Amino acid sequence: MSAFIKAISYYLPEKIYSNTDFFKAFPATVSQKENYARIGVVERHIVAKNETASDLAVKAALALFKEHKVKPEEIDFLLFCALEFDYMFPASASIIQAKLGLPINAGAMDYSLGCSGFVYGLGMAKGMIESLGLKNVLLITSSTLTKNIHKKDRSSKFVFGDGAAATLISSGKKNANISSFVFGTDGKMAEKIIIRDGGARNPISKNSFIEIENEHGNVTTDANLHMDGAGVFHFGLKTVPAMIKDLLAKEKLNIEDVDLFIFHQANLFLINSIRTKMKIPEEKVFNYMAGVGNTVAASIPITLSEAIKSGKAKPGQKILLAGFGVGLSWGATIIEL
Repeated sequence: MSAFIKAISYYLPEKIYSNTDFFKAFPATVSQKENYARIGVVERHIVAKNETASDLAVKAALALFKEHKVKPEEIDFLLFCALEFDYMFPASASIIQAKLGLPINAGAMDYSLGCSGFVYGLGMAKGMIESLGLKNVLLITSSTLTKNIHKKDRSSKFVFGDGAAATLISSGKKNANISSFVFGTDGKMAEKIIIRDGGARNPISKNSFIEIENEHGNVTTDANLHMDGAGVFHFGLKTVPAMIKDLLAKEKLNIEDVDLFIFHQANLFLINSIRTKMKIPEEKVFNYMAGVGNTVAASIPITLSEAIKSGKAKPGQKILLAGFGVGLSWGATIIEL
């Protein structure tokens, strides 16, 4: 029995941080407005101090249940992808299972992954359905990364927003499926996107909060997000086209055979650079980041949801999904709705 994406809903926090707010907080950047405009973000939603990634996850799942008439008792397994969890243990998926009233005979697990996390989750859900005989897997991808951005890190504050998406992967619809996958990891580049302190390797200490300023004037600490923007850009421009070519070869397809491309919404300039390098027609790429920013693992399902709502993504089309980021890791697949 083949697996397919049956439904997607998402939730965004109430607080909005606009570009007007950003340029007011960082007046020195006003002269660079044109450069910032190339990133493609106009506003982003920011999580409240007392909200966690699991809180956003619950709200996204409740939206899915309501909007698509899904019953909690129908769920066989919950996969929760985030970078920020409620506790060291138990798994946040256990907390979410209880809050959603999912069956106690449903499995529930966390996995820690960033911008490629949705594609990895699709791979696990497909395996559970096609190999284990499950009928409905609930994949929730959630990010509250803005909590970990230093208040003086203007590059990261401009790009990232918070949000969560709930995706139902099910079995049994004719002519709808999830294809094979291409995955990759380069742990040698792990420090390109990292929070160095706070885990078992480097516990929080007084030195964790010493401010570090890079050559571009962005300030962070070892207790906050470090991101090598230029390094990540070059990684994406090199890795994503090769990944897509590998997937197309695996599926015996050409770029012309793909109806729609949805990339992780890292930033518009990078996506356009990848599109240009691969000679993908502009009308075949759907983006949705102006009002939400880079929502990490939630970015692909949020964008896919909007593509479906707008009529850009239709049943029967071949839609290529490509994620890349923290790890550094990457993954791609082709879906038919």
